[in-house]
Amino acid sequence: MQTTIDKAIHWFFKFLEFLVVLCMVAMVVMVFGNVVLRYAFNSGISVSDEMSRYCFIWLTYIGAMVAMHEGGHLGVDTLIKHLPVLGKKVCLFLSEGLMLFCNVLFFMGTYEMHELQVSNVSPVVGISMIWIYGIGYVVSVVMGVINLNVLYRLVTGKITEEELVQVIETEGLADVEKQMQGAKV
Repeated sequence: MQTTIDKAIHWFFKFLEFLVVLCMVAMVVMVFGNVVLRYAFNSGISVSDEMSRYCFIWLTYIGAMVAMHEGGHLGVDTLIKHLPVLGKKVCLFLSEGLMLFCNVLFFMGTYEMHELQVSNVSPVVGISMIWIYGIGYVVSVVMGVINLNVLYRLVTGKITEEELVQVIETEGLADVEKQMQGAKV
């Protein structure tokens, strides 16, 4: 059962990564195409400006979900790495609890604005703005589930001591990988 859930989560985030790439490609094609049309043919596609903006909004939120899943958000561990295990656990609990609270507020804010966004129509494309800003529902739920998972693992003692510091060191990582590859050869 756990293997099936892990595979579903893996493919869900692979799908989100695909959506990020799709949004990026769509933005590049629309903006570049519009620039070429404006300079070469003195015309343009009015929809491309608005749609590229909407793709950017979705790209940002979807990318935030993927980054949170991979632990890729920025963080400062100067104090945390010097604390004892109990201090690290308390800080992780507070951090995840505050993020969960922010996700609940984000969901509630999206819900409060739902009726306004449904009736609000984009000026050029003519679609309901809930299709753009409704991503707040998805982001808050997905990130909230990630927060709840970390909190559950923390409370039940299933989290390792290395995972208590949620910052991934990337400085010098390329040098370490090169050294490891050189040792294998």
